[in-house]
Amino acid sequence: MPLSSAAASPLTDWHANPVATARLALSCLDLTSLNEQDSEADIARLCQRAQGPFGSVAAVCVWPRLAAFARQQLPPAIAVAAVANFPDGSADVERAMRETGVIVQSGAQEVDLVLPYAELLAGKDAVVARLLEAVRKASQGLRLKVILETGVLVDEALILRASQLSLACGADFLKTSTGKTAISATPAAARVMLGAIAADPAAATHVGFKPSGGIRSVADAALYIALSEEFLGAQALTPKRFRIGASSVLTDIEAVLAGQASAPVGQGY
Repeated sequence: MPLSSAAASPLTDWHANPVATARLALSCLDLTSLNEQDSEADIARLCQRAQGPFGSVAAVCVWPRLAAFARQQLPPAIAVAAVANFPDGSADVERAMRETGVIVQSGAQEVDLVLPYAELLAGKDAVVARLLEAVRKASQGLRLKVILETGVLVDEALILRASQLSLACGADFLKTSTGKTAISATPAAARVMLGAIAADPAAATHVGFKPSGGIRSVADAALYIALSEEFLGAQALTPKRFRIGASSVLTDIEAVLAGQASAPVGQGY
């Protein structure tokens, strides 16, 4: 059950206060570039964008090979996240460990790990758990965000099972999607994931949630901000427990903060 079902606060009431919503979204944004051809020049531009005229994002998210470079470009207040087992969610533990090792050595603060969702679909929970546990052990001291790829799992029972396995293995965040599949974040998947966090006594007060993929406007982001508040309480609306995985949304955030009109709600899915 949600921790709070009270009416939306000013931060989550998009129509009442779009500027406050935009500020919150900015502070919780993981500015992301995960193109195969990304170079140091691309990441340098990303890191400049992360420190905009209205404030800084929470983190930048890049490939492991570019994590050390990104760390050099940013102030300590902006975290560096890098992806492992991305985007396919392989069951190859050695590969996931190798990529996690690169991230750890880079000085990054966060690992965004793709859960082996094909194995989950096949009912191989033990295979899933083995990989998650190995990466959790290898990334001690770093924030571990587990990507469930909910657009492929689709079924709410599978999304719930993926959430529970991730929490049991020590995930610090549950993340919806890689952004590389036809369906990314949806409110329906978010509700299942947030419900799993709220129902777990060991997770309810510290594990976070990250919708990712297809979030293109502040109005889109506001839907997930409101859901997080509904299930986890207003205290969870900080970068420690809420992130938005997107890049295109930053343009709309800056437009709102500059006093311009936002893109309409619903463009994200």
